[in-house]
Amino acid sequence: MENKQVVIIGAGPAGLSCAYELLKKGGVSVTVLECENFAGGISRTVEYHGNHIDIGGHRFFTKNDRVNSLWEELMPTQGAPAYDDKILKNVKPYEEGGPDPEKTDEVMLIRNRVSRIYFNKKFFDYPISLKPSTFINMGFKRTVQSGFGYLKSVVYKREERSLEDFYVNRFGKTLYRLFFESYTQKLWGVHPSELSADWGAQRVKGLSLKKAIWSAITSPFKKKQREVETSLINQFHYPKFGPGQLFKKMADEVVKMGGKIEYGKKVDKFIRGGDGKISKAICGDKEYIADYFVSSMPVKDLFTSLGEGQTSPEVYRIATELPYRDFITVGLLLNGLKIKNKTKIKTLGNIVPDNWIYVQEREVSMGRIQIFNNWSPYMVNKPSENVWIGLEYFCSEGDDMWNSSDKDFIDMAVSELVKMGIIEGKESVLDATRIKVRKAYPAYFGTYKDFEKVRKELDGIENLFCIGRNGQHRYNNMDHSMLTGLISADYILSGNTDKSALWNVNAEKQYHEENGGENG
Repeated sequence: MENKQVVIIGAGPAGLSCAYELLKKGGVSVTVLECENFAGGISRTVEYHGNHIDIGGHRFFTKNDRVNSLWEELMPTQGAPAYDDKILKNVKPYEEGGPDPEKTDEVMLIRNRVSRIYFNKKFFDYPISLKPSTFINMGFKRTVQSGFGYLKSVVYKREERSLEDFYVNRFGKTLYRLFFESYTQKLWGVHPSELSADWGAQRVKGLSLKKAIWSAITSPFKKKQREVETSLINQFHYPKFGPGQLFKKMADEVVKMGGKIEYGKKVDKFIRGGDGKISKAICGDKEYIADYFVSSMPVKDLFTSLGEGQTSPEVYRIATELPYRDFITVGLLLNGLKIKNKTKIKTLGNIVPDNWIYVQEREVSMGRIQIFNNWSPYMVNKPSENVWIGLEYFCSEGDDMWNSSDKDFIDMAVSELVKMGIIEGKESVLDATRIKVRKAYPAYFGTYKDFEKVRKELDGIENLFCIGRNGQHRYNNMDHSMLTGLISADYILSGNTDKSALWNVNAEKQYHEENGGENG
């Protein structure tokens, strides 16, 4: 491998992990081409007037030891609960040698995981629990309907042709319609009956009402969180200033080890040689010649850059028509919330303890609410005075939401918060910003049904490795994306061209994280 050249497309979690691993092992030259002017991809952290926004929300929890070791190598975990708990005088001394987040910036905090569903102006546990509050909030009629619906789903299983079938088989029709149908349609822009069941298999494979009940019974006896379904874990690690802090550190380390990261470099074209391999990537008027190419760019864009003449016409059409969903976040700085903390969980300022609130209200377009104070109080400039939240919307580039002005969109988002009873009124808003993200979610409808043909064509390009969420057109979590980067580095260093293990990340049981969509 001495003097071999590697070009990596994208400085997100997958691309940076590949570059870091290659340079750490040594013997290759690495150049990372990033079309944006920042590292981290959709896992970046955006700073606005001293407050930080995590785009999509990224819990640091994995069942993969290799990824976990990489996180710990880059950013050690603190030895005690986080800053807000310390203010509440409810903290044990730091473990010997553990970093103190008040004195150290590069540290992972230990955070409590709380995510709930907001429906009919009431909170429901996510995943759905059998607590008395659930039945009280649902009401007698819905509770009875849900019970019979679930029993029917136990006896009669649908053939899982769609995501709707997947959910109904695990929760029953009533619970599906109450808590999954509306949110899923907001996320993808199509009804769950039109979505492939593959999405459920990758995101909520291990989650069901039966598993939730069993977890509630057995979790007190489990010694390690790794023994619990990922959707049901109650703690996770989180960088002090959000996920972008870790990926900025990783990018810095890549450069320190001799790698190059060039920002603002969009690949316009790939050139293939007579042997079928890619020989060069062209960005504007600059050429990048390499022995290996690693791509985390969207598959649709990859094929556009390859060109119709360099692939089969059928596969080119399938790839370039692959669907995506785009993403908008509205960051709002508030003087407080109207909703009150009725849980037993202590928080700074006694605000509700949620990391995410899933919005199941059908009369609003909002999909989720993040409360950044609860991810890390260091994300907020004045956490004891203000609440800093992110309102998440799913859309398609070029639609009405995407094309609306920042002012109009923010005004709409604020009015939805007021309608739902989350804030008192517009006077609660002290500051606001809007952020748009293209191709945040590779979608599971349209030509996706023929994606295996695309994969086969990509596997035929011997020196090309596709990694990450967009590089594989798979709704991977952050840890899955990083793992694909690490495995691609293994392939390059060993000369292996059998890419099956790379595609099997988040497909085979040994890699699977049943996450329920809670990771970006």
